[in-house]
Amino acid sequence: MKVNTTRWTKAGWVALVVACLQAAPAAQASDIEFAAPLNGWRNTGGDSERYTQDVHYPAVTVSTPEGQSKFALIEGQIRNAPKKKGTTVGTLVVDGTPLPQRVEEDGKFSRPYAFPSGSNGVELRAPDGSKKRVQFYDAYSGKTQPRLRVILAWDTDGTDLDLHVISPDGAHAWYGDRVTPNGGALDVDVTTGYGPEIYSSAAPLKGTYLVYVNYYGSGNTGSDMTVAQVTIITDENTPNEKSETIRVPMRKAGELTLVKTFVIP
Repeated sequence: MKVNTTRWTKAGWVALVVACLQAAPAAQASDIEFAAPLNGWRNTGGDSERYTQDVHYPAVTVSTPEGQSKFALIEGQIRNAPKKKGTTVGTLVVDGTPLPQRVEEDGKFSRPYAFPSGSNGVELRAPDGSKKRVQFYDAYSGKTQPRLRVILAWDTDGTDLDLHVISPDGAHAWYGDRVTPNGGALDVDVTTGYGPEIYSSAAPLKGTYLVYVNYYGSGNTGSDMTVAQVTIITDENTPNEKSETIRVPMRKAGELTLVKTFVIP
């Protein structure tokens, strides 16, 4: 009987690991390209941007308004990713808040976003696990700051959840009335999966807010359950910033859930 007495040296193990990594087909961070935002310093003084977006039903995805400023936009492309039929979903992390991001068949992604002044960071995590981050500083101190954001996202395609926010004066922001007299606004109504839908106010009234999620409907077969994720951010990009995320299972169409009651002092 012959015994294999081959011994691996440290150099041999290193060479083997390097060879395996080189053979791996997964996309690398260098395959993710951001067209906006870009790293560095900028000043958006005098720049115009839109917050609310036109909705053409069924609203398959968050769409970028025509003529949207590059300073209020997240867009790019994942190159050399394995081709898949239909869209996939990655994750955008904007200033620490994770959001689902639909990625088209050609790897392109795009959505408008109203960034506050100061330091901002955006990271895209692709469906294959690769990721890339950009960091920039907006020096325009006169920019309107979103002192309150309420963000709704959910984890299934082919489903329609709706965000409802009731402010202390009784104003109700929802897909049927997205801009309220007190200045609060809901940016878009996504009807076929993932979201996100974002309520924002630059001067939120003091008092009690109610956040509801309505499971409007589902086009999926089989299990209709989806998990809603609501993130509430106050005083964004300031030393007093606070963020809270609540996850709630939504089991069937027609369900209306009070997700959170909070107070702006």
